[in-house]
Amino acid sequence: MNYDLTVGEPRKTLWRFTFPMFISVVFQQFYSITDSAIAGQFAGESALAAIGASYPITMIFMAIATGSNIGCTVVLSQLFGAKKYKDVKTAAYTALIFGAVLSGILTVIALISSSALLTAIQTPASIFTDAAAYMNIYLGGFSFLYLYNMANGVFNALGDSKTPLYLLIMSSIANVVLDYVFVAILNMGVSGAAWATFIAQGAACILAIIILLFRLSKLDSEKNISLFSVPKLKLILFIAIPSILQSSFVSVGNFFIQGLINSCGEAVIAGFSSAFKLNTFALTSITTVASAVSSFTAQNIGAGKYDRVRAGLKYGLILAMSFTVVFAFSYYFAGRHLLGIFMESDSSDAMATGIEFLKMIGPFYFVVCSKLVFDGVLRGAKAMRYFMITTFSDLIIRVVISYVLFPSMKQHGIWLSWPIGWVIGAFLSVLFYFLGVWNKSEKAGVKQEA
Repeated sequence: MNYDLTVGEPRKTLWRFTFPMFISVVFQQFYSITDSAIAGQFAGESALAAIGASYPITMIFMAIATGSNIGCTVVLSQLFGAKKYKDVKTAAYTALIFGAVLSGILTVIALISSSALLTAIQTPASIFTDAAAYMNIYLGGFSFLYLYNMANGVFNALGDSKTPLYLLIMSSIANVVLDYVFVAILNMGVSGAAWATFIAQGAACILAIIILLFRLSKLDSEKNISLFSVPKLKLILFIAIPSILQSSFVSVGNFFIQGLINSCGEAVIAGFSSAFKLNTFALTSITTVASAVSSFTAQNIGAGKYDRVRAGLKYGLILAMSFTVVFAFSYYFAGRHLLGIFMESDSSDAMATGIEFLKMIGPFYFVVCSKLVFDGVLRGAKAMRYFMITTFSDLIIRVVISYVLFPSMKQHGIWLSWPIGWVIGAFLSVLFYFLGVWNKSEKAGVKQEA
């Protein structure tokens, strides 16, 4: 069902739209965590470290998919909010066609460069083979991942956050079952975990595209729809490229940081990998609310309803903070129990590493929560220059501090870099919002389109 975010009481409209998206993320992260959990419990700490070592590389490609999703969502949301249904269809078809070509090219690049990338981040020889096997299988299915994210972006633009939820529930259940069969029963190790994700992701992608094409065919519009439009592609890329750069630069930053962590040995890699999975779960959940705020902002700006944008920010912050409280307190006070999902209690060095990381960053989730939600408004309003500044300041500071402190503090200096980067990025994001750059930028854009 398509959902108009420009009508109704803002709080109820936003929260009703966000909730299925949040549940979708829970299931998405659930099967991501399952890979590591089953590998760690049934294949040992080395398998967990191998998946963790490849994670920053796979996240770079994931960032391209999620950034493209955001560009697709924002552009189509504004078109949908303006009731330009013919343009919605053209933009959606354009995004899917372009995505199929781009993801195919990137898959080839990923497979060719995988070993070189693992070598670049000093992956220990003891886990190199497993890390390469996991990464090659996972990235071999990158087209499925990319096209699913594009389809998901179109669904969200149409105000439909339930269809992606149902698909993810199906995919998550399939992934968990296949993980257990391949790893615990067939003893396929990290390769089994990767194949489970490949198959589950592929099925979700194919179903998503079939459902989306049917949904678009039922959208009331003029006939003679163009299947590909260069102007529409430029609009999507205008938002997608900065969003991809944001996500990929963060992933590239993590890539360099992973090189430092890999030099600390398997125990630190395994502990960080487990804690970072939990951290990703928290940040992705908060980012989901921010993405909903972006869609809400884009649709309402497309409809010229600027006051609803302010209301969307307010209620988005309340919702995101409610999730943040749960994550911050759980990770700080119950980190050991949560890390036990991935490793046995006798993995003392790995466990200590994970607990330390969670205790360091947990209290600062409230800071990064504010940054992400305010960024959501900037992105939805196409204030991309300011959005990029807040992102890159956080990233650059984190990487620089990690390299400066690592020689004297080892991994402890890396953990410290996260909260410092978040604080500075959040300050800039909030400042830009209250300076009104989102409002001025969008009004100028509306005049140009007219």
